[in-house]
Amino acid sequence: MRPLLRRLLAAALILTAPTALAQAPDTSDTEVSLVGGGGSFLYGSLMRPADWKGGVAVLMHAGSGPSDRDGNSTLLTVRGNVLKLIAQGLAAGGVASLRMDKRCIAKSAAACPGEDKLRFSTYVNDMAAWARYLARQPQVRCVMLLGHSEGATIATLAAAQLAKEKVPVCGVLSLSGAGRPFGDIRLQQIRDRGAPPAVLDKVAAIEAALKEGHTVDDVPPALQVLYRPAIQPYVISQGAVSPTQAAAALTVPLLVLQGDTDLQVTVEDARLLAQAQPAATLALIPGANHMLKAAPAEPKANIATYADPTLPLAPGVMDAITGFIHKAAPGN
Repeated sequence: MRPLLRRLLAAALILTAPTALAQAPDTSDTEVSLVGGGGSFLYGSLMRPADWKGGVAVLMHAGSGPSDRDGNSTLLTVRGNVLKLIAQGLAAGGVASLRMDKRCIAKSAAACPGEDKLRFSTYVNDMAAWARYLARQPQVRCVMLLGHSEGATIATLAAAQLAKEKVPVCGVLSLSGAGRPFGDIRLQQIRDRGAPPAVLDKVAAIEAALKEGHTVDDVPPALQVLYRPAIQPYVISQGAVSPTQAAAALTVPLLVLQGDTDLQVTVEDARLLAQAQPAATLALIPGANHMLKAAPAEPKANIATYADPTLPLAPGVMDAITGFIHKAAPGN
């Protein structure tokens, strides 16, 4: 398998269950923690503007695989700091935020029950727990849930759960999120990246089995990162989720933000989400990739931006985010 294809396979929306990262949290943030079960804790970073007098606070959830609180991952050597950059942009605009290490990742590694026990609902429940925590903090008037990539669907489902509990959630921000079933997106990603017919046929067979709720034993070595047996229950649970149904169920404002050089999800995904929720705000960012960095559509150059923490967010990304927040929560 060609090296670029291997890297692109690793960039699929749901690739592996989390594995611990060694990266330490940013010391410029306030470290916060939440009981994660079994005597362990989940950890995150709370960033408040220096002169913050209260208002909206944004809770951020990273994408799939071993992604930490800053949106970085061991896969593809992702070091773009997408969530950290958003947090800094929010602080510059007078908005507080909290971003967390996912269960099993980085400082939250000890809270891992084992990747074979993870389910999509695990992350939804964790985000809801963090939202309750954030809503209780002094001067927080309401919480907005922001999710990147797979985290976008997690945020949407968590918002619906919190609405039933009357937790003050005042919006959802879906960044580079799926608009189709995750299995369909994985299959298209692999097809679009030029996988050999034999690989494509095997992927299609595995996806069909998982869609029916059946695990698969004979996974080729090249596909273990996507479909190793330990994470198949997670992939099955993820496949039961409809991103558009989740969006349609929202009763709070929704921002759907999508770059048009994204190699992992497409503008069509964004349009499907926005169509499912007529009250949604759709923001299409020209020249932005999956990491919300300025990038060409050519795969090699596009993927190269994932590993460059010096690159800023693409023009228009923060304007769309802060504009949505101030419109959805006037007076913030």
